[in-house]
Amino acid sequence: MESDRVRGKTIRWTYADGPMADRGFEHTFGVDGTVTWRRTDRENKNTKSAINNQQTQKTGKPQTEPKAKYQVAPVNDDVSVVSYLSASGYTLTSVLDFVSGTVVSFASNEKELVQQRGVFEVAERV
Repeated sequence: MESDRVRGKTIRWTYADGPMADRGFEHTFGVDGTVTWRRTDRENKNTKSAINNQQTQKTGKPQTEPKAKYQVAPVNDDVSVVSYLSASGYTLTSVLDFVSGTVVSFASNEKELVQQRGVFEVAERV
């Protein structure tokens, strides 16, 4: 069983439901155990992000969030769970099924807990 299917990879997912429905995110999982992420569904718009009221860069691409430490655990050969605590105080825990390409995430802070489902793909390195 492969112990860490996300380390050193960039994974893009889009949620189909929940508060982030129809929004895409790109997560880059570093070999150093940190993750950065950004919204991808607004790359051609020069607006503020709903997350942290964040201004996009001059290129039109959303800024990358600060690095956070992540933990990953295999469930079986095809499924892994990854979790991290962002600087905004939200914890995102996601179950990634590498065979079906589906993701189920739980986002939580001290006030709320939400579940979201969607699809993902491992990005090809250029």
